[in-house]
Parts: sequence; C-alpha cells; structure tokens
Amino acid sequence: MPQNINQPSNQIRLTNVSLVRLKKGKKRFEIACYKNKVLEYRSGVETDLDNVLQIPSVFLSVSKGQTAPTQDLAKAFGPKTPLNDIIMEILNKGEMQVGEKERHAQLERVHNEVIGIVSGKLVDPKSKRVYTTGMIEKALDQLSSHGGATHNLDEGKTSGTATPTSGEASKEKAKEMPTWTGVVTTKSAKSQALEAMKALIAWQPIPVSRARMRLRVTCATNVLKQAAKGSGKKEAEEDNADGESEKSAGTIKDRMLSYVEQIESQDTMGQEWEVIGFVEPGAFKGLGEFINGETKGRGRVEVLDMAVTHEGD
Repeated sequence: MPQNINQPSNQIRLTNVSLVRLKKGKKRFEIACYKNKVLEYRSGVETDLDNVLQIPSVFLSVSKGQTAPTQDLAKAFGPKTPLNDIIMEILNKGEMQVGEKERHAQLERVHNEVIGIVSGKLVDPKSKRVYTTGMIEKALDQLSSHGGATHNLDEGKTSGTATPTSGEASKEKAKEMPTWTGVVTTKSAKSQALEAMKALIAWQPIPVSRARMRLRVTCATNVLKQAAKGSGKKEAEEDNADGESEKSAGTIKDRMLSYVEQIESQDTMGQEWEVIGFVEPGAFKGLGEFINGETKGRGRVEVLDMAVTHEGD
C-alpha cells in the first residue's frame, strides 16, 4: 500500500542553484537562479528570464524550500506590485550568494581567459615571438607578488650610485606606473587583460611589447604629394613640443609612412597607391584620424591582422 508523504504547500525543494538575496521590510527574500546566469543577465548577455530563474517564485529560504507568503511580499514591496516586478528588483539589486567551489571555478575561468588574451597580444621585442601562457602567468605572478613592482625598481633603490633624491623620484614614478594585483571576478576578462598588458609593458619582468598590427593603406596618387595640413596624431604634437616637427611636416604620403614601423610592400596601380606594413597598435588610431582628415575620403586604412606574431617552440 503506497504511503502518502505530507509536505507543506509552500515548500519547494531546489538543488544546484545560485541564490540572490535582498533584505527589505525587515525580511530577507531570495530567488533561485541557474548557476552563472545571474552575471550574464546583469551584463546584458542573457535577456530571457526563463534562462535565469529556476522557478519564478520568491522564497524566504531556498535551502528550506520555503516560499514567501503573499502578505509578506505585499508588506515589503507594496500590495499592488506584480510578482514579476518583485523578482526583477531582487535580481537587479540583490546580493548574489556564490559557493566556494563555484567561486573558485569562476575565478579560474576568468584567469585562464585573461592569460590567453595577454599571451596572444604580447611578443618578445627582438624575436617577435609569442610567449607561452606559462611564461606570461609567471610574469604576472611576479608583478602581483610585488604589488606591481619588480626587481628593476628594487635594484634602483639599492644601487650605490643612487642618491636620496633619485630614490624619491623612483618612488614617485612607481606610483604613476600601472600595477597588477591579480585577477578578480568583478571585471571582464578583456578589461583585466588590458590592465595586465599595461603593467607588463611598464615593468618588464620579461621583455615584452605589443604585437604589431598589419595594415593596408591606400590613397589616390594625386593626393599623395599635397602638403599635410594638420596633425592626425596628438602624441606627435606633444612629442614635438620642443620645436621638432618631423611627423607634422612633409607631404601626405610622408606623414602616412611615418606611422608605419616596417613596410612589407609598396606599389602604385593606376591612380591608386598602396602600402602594406606593420604599425604599433597605439599609432593605429592616429593614422586613421590623419587619413580621414587629410584625404577627404580618397584614402583608407584596412586591418589585415590585428596582432602579428611568430609562434615559438
């Protein structure tokens, strides 16, 4: 004979969930969400609530399966507030509860993504070869363990030729330089990878530089010999503030070539001139602005490769 199991009508059992809690009206309310979906929803990646919520209910305790009574919800959120609006408020404003195992997995996932991005964007300045992810990880660990500073600064402090004045100058310079303290889960991997690259380039725990971009620049031949009027690169103006004007002088062709670090090929086909070459990422924006401003639509720049590297053993 089958046995009947009595369970309270407001008790729902859920497992493998991420909780979002919000305290309001002296009570704590919870909603049960799928793991990893809350952050995706808050960042705009996920927009379908059905993919975020395990169940469209509000709880006093998810672990006990105790749903929130209607009168408690009305008292805290207002008697005419729809349930869906209450859930949205908890989802957007509530505190997300993440287990230790899930937190560790999330941190490791972001960490691996950051290392992957950095290792694909930085190269050895001499060989132009990429570093392995292990070498990048070790270099970043070195930065984080020193709070951003490396042995290079320490050597400057302890050098016998260093003076108290130079030591103070080194400290001030160090404060202005980018630092790296490790990966966090509250920022995107892309933004953290950019911070990591800035710190590695600034401190040089290993010799690194940004991988160059490979571009194609084309322009009408009758425009090339015209005199360049303005500067498309603000950095050039700042660097030449002492009176030098190498980048701001000359023809439009001269100015465009001044942005190119290494020319791969250069040719004229009919009424169009073309050059393919390598450009530092920091110079790309200035080149684009110069072409747009000086050629009046008769010149263009095309990215052939965002990061040119050579695979090493």
